[in-house]
Amino acid sequence: MTIRSSERRAAAGFLLPFAALYAVCFLLPIGYAAYQSMLRIERTGPLGLGGSRTVFAGLANYQAALTDSAFTQSILRVLTFAGIEVPLMIAMATCLALLLDSASAWAVPLFRSSFFLPYGVPGVIASILWGFLYVPGVSPIVGGLHSLGLEVNFLGSGAILWSIVNIVTWEFAGYNMLVLVAQLKAIDVELYEAARIDGANAWHLIRHIKLPLIRPALTLTTVFTIIGTLQLFAEPLVLRPISTAINTSYTPNLAAYTQAFVNNNYSLAAAQSVILAAAACLLSFGFLFLVGRKENR
Repeated sequence: MTIRSSERRAAAGFLLPFAALYAVCFLLPIGYAAYQSMLRIERTGPLGLGGSRTVFAGLANYQAALTDSAFTQSILRVLTFAGIEVPLMIAMATCLALLLDSASAWAVPLFRSSFFLPYGVPGVIASILWGFLYVPGVSPIVGGLHSLGLEVNFLGSGAILWSIVNIVTWEFAGYNMLVLVAQLKAIDVELYEAARIDGANAWHLIRHIKLPLIRPALTLTTVFTIIGTLQLFAEPLVLRPISTAINTSYTPNLAAYTQAFVNNNYSLAAAQSVILAAAACLLSFGFLFLVGRKENR
């Protein structure tokens, strides 16, 4: 069936607003960041007081970023964070969704709202709230553990990463849970009835019906979590004044922020941002490729 020119124009008219917003809010900033990363400020005269000009630097900023030990360590640190956070987040969101979807669940709307509520708290506010629960002398948790003879420093170098994992999980597990719950609600209940007639118990329903049928939602939430963990910024920024374990280059986003707004080196910050965006694309599309390859098999 051929598509008439009027239908093409109508489809283009519907797509044009989205395409314009996508270009202005997504493609244009990425392109400008890539352009900015190719420049550098060249100063002349004694002590650089003779004036300055912007010159083309090629890949020099990328080389400087990748040879900076603090920045490369921040990339390794955020990859470690992702290795912990992604499976923990997906496992917790899946368990919560399955519990709410169970036939014996009580007060489902109440618990669903309670689990989702932390997502409505901005990351900065959540970090401040948990910061009070981590600071010795203020935190009732630290005080309670101290009364039991346990000395715990949630802000120390050995525990700060896990403290941030706790904050991020608390913030976003409820959101991912709702995505999975929506997929569970779309499953035809006749499948459950047929399985029960064949002798399936609750575990069989989860393993052979629910989990396979919510695989698209699991894939979506995993990709969201991968991208979100690589963009870690607000939590370490807020906790940095109360923890000596967090420096100005603790995560790639924090390193780029420091270069741009503390050191006024916007070109290096742009290069670090492009590197982080490339890593996020590589990991996200790599995960999608592996999932698609497994489904094809």
